[in-house]
Amino acid sequence: MNSIEILTDLAQRPVDAAKRLPTLTAEQLNAHPGEHPNSIAWLLWHTGREVDVQLSDLTGDEQVWEKFRDRFALGELGDSVGLGHTAEQAAAIRVEDQQLLVDHLGATLTALGRYISELSEADLDDVIDESWTPPVTRGVRLASIIDDAAVHVGQAAYAAGSLTAKQHDAGGR
Repeated sequence: MNSIEILTDLAQRPVDAAKRLPTLTAEQLNAHPGEHPNSIAWLLWHTGREVDVQLSDLTGDEQVWEKFRDRFALGELGDSVGLGHTAEQAAAIRVEDQQLLVDHLGATLTALGRYISELSEADLDDVIDESWTPPVTRGVRLASIIDDAAVHVGQAAYAAGSLTAKQHDAGGR
């Protein structure tokens, strides 16, 4: 495998993990385990948004969000990415449809995979952001996008496991 094939494959891993989350109720999706400000719904929404915004910056294309905005019905707050959200703003991101969250994430990661598959190995070395030291290459940005998505879906999986384990324990007694 070359770098493009590896990145293309890796871009799909977070949505594969999101599809394996246990089925959650609206209450569980929007719960704040340990009083953490980020719910599972927030984590999945944020993951899709951060992939989408960064991909749009790379391609100049319209964000995938444009096709999902009305279905999420989050208003202007939904147009943000979630970075710097206060606890109140994070709590205001309420989504009751787990499949909608997974579909949005899947659409953004599919678009990312398609973009990556059209690149050449040399494209990965292009410097795309000189505001960092060292400057950020396209390959580093893509690795960062995929890594962030994997981490956030992992956080959602951990929280979901915690919530469903409690439910299973309570139901089994």
